Amino acid sequence: MEKERHSGGCGCGSVRYETIGNPTRAGVCHCRYCQTRTGSAFGISVYFEENQVSVLNGELTEYEFKNSSGRKFKNRFCRKCGTTVFWEVEIRKGLIGVAGGTFDPPTFWFEAGFEVFCRSKAPFIETTIADKKETTDYYEPIIPDNEALTG
Repeated sequence: MEKERHSGGCGCGSVRYETIGNPTRAGVCHCRYCQTRTGSAFGISVYFEENQVSVLNGELTEYEFKNSSGRKFKNRFCRKCGTTVFWEVEIRKGLIGVAGGTFDPPTFWFEAGFEVFCRSKAPFIETTIADKKETTDYYEPIIPDNEALTG
C-alpha cells in the first residue's frame, strides 16, 4: 500500500518539499512567538517524523533561539522570500514541524487536533477544535520573553 504524499513550498517557489505518510500530530498555536513568526493571529503546526520529510529543492536558512522555557527552537526558512517552512523544537526530538499553510492545495488536508496558548488568542478567532489549552502541558517559563513578544 502506497503512503499518502503531500507537496508544498515557500511563497516564491524556490523551496519545495514532500511529506510521506500521515503526521504524528497537527494543531494551532496562538503563542506570541507563532504570531510574530507568521505575521498572523496563529501558527499551524503539522509534525512529521524526520524520515517523512524531504526537501526537493531550494536553500533554507536557519534561525535558532531558546524559548521562554529555555528549550531550543530552530526555524528553517527560504533564503529568498523568508517564508518559514519547517522548525524543530527540543521538546519534540525527531520531529519536523511543517508550516500548515505551505502545503499545496488542498492546503489544509490534515486534521488539527489541538489548540495551544489560547491565553493569547486573538478575540476574533474561533475554531471547532475540542482540545484547547491556555498554554501547554510542558510550558515552564524560566526566561522572560523579550519585549517584542510581551509588548
